[in-house]
Amino acid sequence: MKPLNLIALLLFLVGATWALTRSEPVVREIQVAYFKAIGPTLAVGSSLETKARALLKETRHSKELETELSAIDGEIGRLKIIETQFQALERENGELRHALDFKKATNFDVVAAQIIRRHPTTWWQTMEIDAGEDRGIGVQLSVLSNDGLVGMIDRPFRNRSSVLLITDEKCQVSVSVKDSPEVGILSGQRGEFDNNPTLRLRFLSKDAALKPGQQVVTTGRGGIFQPNILVGTIISVEKGPLDSEALVAPAVNLSDLGTVFVVLSETH
Repeated sequence: MKPLNLIALLLFLVGATWALTRSEPVVREIQVAYFKAIGPTLAVGSSLETKARALLKETRHSKELETELSAIDGEIGRLKIIETQFQALERENGELRHALDFKKATNFDVVAAQIIRRHPTTWWQTMEIDAGEDRGIGVQLSVLSNDGLVGMIDRPFRNRSSVLLITDEKCQVSVSVKDSPEVGILSGQRGEFDNNPTLRLRFLSKDAALKPGQQVVTTGRGGIFQPNILVGTIISVEKGPLDSEALVAPAVNLSDLGTVFVVLSETH
């Protein structure tokens, strides 16, 4: 034992012996003085113990909350997946309802199809649908949407088909302008790759009196497109020395297509 510790022990024993040999009143006074001296230390120790217990309890509570929050996050993720699936089903149901309404309203025998592929580099030229020869689809059949003409079948395969869009310059449509005697050939324009490509209507008369907003519809000439299908509306007219041309906005939003309809034949 170290000398200092030994001295402290001896002093404690001497003090204790002296205190125990005193009279009872003196012993009580010594006890009172002792407890007064160590009272603040005991109070601080008790307070620290209380705070330590509270801290441990809070720590356990935080871990429980963390576990509960983790479970809630998992449930929120599951609900988001369900919501996404529900929205997809709702959108699909809406498209099916539109397809049924279109079939009821049209005079054509049509096959409904979904867009399954569009390539960014040919976005305004072609697209692919999930219907082909197994559903009676052949080359050069009209493709429509609820809003108007989309294009025509370019290459049919067994269970899919490639569609040539009206915004492609190779897709040429014989059209007339409503409320006017004007007729011409409508096609896409080369090099137009913005979000809203326009169509060009050629071979109008030299003094074509057309106004923005007039509707452009198919004539039925050429045997590919049925007559009176809406194609677009006049934007502006450019008059030339021999004939006039017009810019036409497509009736169909070709950047956001879901369900289309391939015309097999005209019903009577």
